[in-house]
Amino acid sequence: MYRFLLSRQWVILTLVTLLLIPTMIRLGFWQLHRHEHKVALNEVISQSLAADPVPAESLTAPGQHVEHEDLYRRVTARGTFDTADEVVVRRRTNADGEVGYHVLTPFVLDDGRVLIVNRGWVPSNGSQTAFPKIPAPAQGEITVTGRLMPDETTGRSGIKNVQGLPDRQVMLIDSEQQAKSLGKQVLGGYIEQTAPETKGDSPELIPDPEHNDIGPHMAYAIQWWLFSAGVPVGWIILVRRERRDRAAAAASEVSREPATAAV
Repeated sequence: MYRFLLSRQWVILTLVTLLLIPTMIRLGFWQLHRHEHKVALNEVISQSLAADPVPAESLTAPGQHVEHEDLYRRVTARGTFDTADEVVVRRRTNADGEVGYHVLTPFVLDDGRVLIVNRGWVPSNGSQTAFPKIPAPAQGEITVTGRLMPDETTGRSGIKNVQGLPDRQVMLIDSEQQAKSLGKQVLGGYIEQTAPETKGDSPELIPDPEHNDIGPHMAYAIQWWLFSAGVPVGWIILVRRERRDRAAAAASEVSREPATAAV
């Protein structure tokens, strides 16, 4: 009665079904892990933003990577901006989705070491090759406050580090790259400036990251698991339907045989 399951069509369908079930289960766990990562990251960001600022030198040093638990930690530094070696980061958007640049300005500390400061966003004004007009930062020795960030990498950001860019333009914020360019000791990572406020709202300071939204990953995980449970149910329904159709066809053949014999 179920001999049709040995047909080529049904063997392929059964194998696909057996393959789909573990694949969907794994996709569900992948989404669950993304959910857990998002929840943990939100917790780190929330704690970092709520903590009192600490000196940047206490959390990072030249050649040192920013620890995950220090991500977005508020830090302070005392020194002066060096606009002569300022560069911009291409293809960055502001809160309105406009494409422009992030402004990276070396901040020379009292001991001569450098902290890379992302002073915010400026528009490109239609040009992708000319260095944009950037308002000057505060002059003289000041205290700058910002959120500590790790170096950007191609793997982490998904951005390709393109070669042959226009002068004073980069694709990624990389303290090691800046150290080579400046020929100075540069603290690992960089900071997103939050104070002092910029004059005339330019560059636009980067807003605090969103850390209350956990995203749809848990819902996606549940959906994948429901799909994995639905696949065998669907297979059983198809098998029963095929068995019923074949039984009905066989019964029809039997019912026609006497009539044929009488003739």
